[in-house]
Amino acid sequence: AYGEPAGPDLPRRIRPVAVTGRGIARQGCEVSVEGRPAGWVTSGTMVPYWVFEGEGETSHPGERHEMRAICLAYLDSDLEDEREVTIDVRGKPVPGLVVPYHLRSEAPPYARPIVVGLRPEEERPAPARFEEKVAWLLRAAADNTRWRQRECINLIPSEMTTSPMVRLLQVMDPAFRYAEHRRLEALYDQEVFYYQGTRFIARVEELLAEEMKAFLSCPQVELRPVSGQMANAAVFSAMVDWLNMADRRREPRRIRCVMNHHIGKGGHLSAQPMGALKDFVARDPRTERPAVVNFPVREDDPFAIDVPAALELVAEHRPELIVFGKSMVLYREPVEEFRRFCDERGIDAVLMYDAAHVLGLVGPRFQEPFAEGADLVTGSTHKTYYGTQRGVIASRFEEHDDRFPLWRAIESRAFPGSVSNHHLGTLLGLLMAAYEMNAFKDEYQPRVIANAKAFARALAERGLEVCGDPAIGYTETHQVVVRVGYGRGAEMARRLEANNIICNYQALPGEEGFTAAGGLRLGVSEMTRFGMEEGDFAEVADLIGAVVLEGADVRGKARALRERFLEPRFCFDPDQHAPAIGELLGLLGVP
Repeated sequence: AYGEPAGPDLPRRIRPVAVTGRGIARQGCEVSVEGRPAGWVTSGTMVPYWVFEGEGETSHPGERHEMRAICLAYLDSDLEDEREVTIDVRGKPVPGLVVPYHLRSEAPPYARPIVVGLRPEEERPAPARFEEKVAWLLRAAADNTRWRQRECINLIPSEMTTSPMVRLLQVMDPAFRYAEHRRLEALYDQEVFYYQGTRFIARVEELLAEEMKAFLSCPQVELRPVSGQMANAAVFSAMVDWLNMADRRREPRRIRCVMNHHIGKGGHLSAQPMGALKDFVARDPRTERPAVVNFPVREDDPFAIDVPAALELVAEHRPELIVFGKSMVLYREPVEEFRRFCDERGIDAVLMYDAAHVLGLVGPRFQEPFAEGADLVTGSTHKTYYGTQRGVIASRFEEHDDRFPLWRAIESRAFPGSVSNHHLGTLLGLLMAAYEMNAFKDEYQPRVIANAKAFARALAERGLEVCGDPAIGYTETHQVVVRVGYGRGAEMARRLEANNIICNYQALPGEEGFTAAGGLRLGVSEMTRFGMEEGDFAEVADLIGAVVLEGADVRGKARALRERFLEPRFCFDPDQHAPAIGELLGLLGVP
């Protein structure tokens, strides 16, 4: 890695050096370490830099600037970062420090100077006895829960509060157990468990699989991944395994080409070469970059795929894997169009739908990926879905299908490829959440979509710039995206948080990254579950408009609004199951 010793094959290399003493290093100045010659300066000067104000991602250049001396030096390659050196400046020894860089640009919209000695110090709490630490932790957890569950309007689209029964079940035994298991062909495909005491959780997994298959309308599900990211990684790993099944003697090749959403246009990190896809996609020899082709977007609406242009790229590149699904998602994905095109052209692509954000909306009111031609569906079970925080993989492949070996590879890449202990407590809670979803989805799903459209219209009427197509109510999902100005997303999100309205800032298409974000990403699913309807979201829109456009303080109004919506809906009545709940609480030692 850069900044570490390079070894004997590279005796010297050019390194940034910060001049920490008084003086300006110029070309040719000798550099030494503890009296030993170590190289010389190749270029150096005194430069101005802006002093930044604020904290973290909302920091920005202030009105004041200062000066610093910096240089580049051709140094012995065994010198590590933070190594003190001495620079001979006109016969005067001046101290310096080898540094990894003088400037960083990964937090746009600014390139930020990295100045020696200016790293903010972390606050260290005073030493405390364990009794004090325990008291603080319990009190702080209660305060945070009260704030988020009773005082805040929660609009982060990737979050969902689970029902009380789901929360209770996920801390019950077998939350602390192991239940590794694997299908063995020698035993006629029976699942063999490697631990005893697992009959209950084995039955739970069977029941959960039945509910998930019914919900997704598919014959296969894999429930052991503990996150959507892990589910995607297991699929990518399985693709490589499946592609190399014909010849196990050679070094396995990677996926030749993948088509997906660009991360800067709403694509999820888990499907990017910098994320879960990193070790499984080939490199394009022409570009020397990962062989990933991004969906082109429409000029008039960068939140939608330009389908004709995308299909031309499919014909040109013939990707082996096409990944639908986004983290900033306003519309249905054109699965059916791609399936038809690939079939007509004989393009042997696997179509995968990452439904992490929209899993709880899958069905006739939104989108049915398998009916439209998807081969695989992955997802998170805790965004629009009611569940504990886990992942899921599903497939349409039956045993007679040519691609059924891909499904077998996915199973093996889930276990033992990705997990050992697959977090049995959250698995137990997820079964209750699956019962809730299948029981109440017909009421919940249309309510979410109607609320999102009403929320978007109300925000637009309040004077905010809402992204998406107004002809369809701006959105077809649970998400609403608002443009608040280039680089102002983080500031507006913090301002809303101070007013008990929780959302997240979002880089919009054309913006360099999250620190330059000019958007807010809002979701209605969690507050819909607490009973909010279209008129209630219009009230929320008024509060957001007052904060963003006028800088108003609406904390009291936000708390008062939330107090009307404290009990989760679309779940079973705890009073009808009071004896069983009481027994579970008693087993936990709760009176």
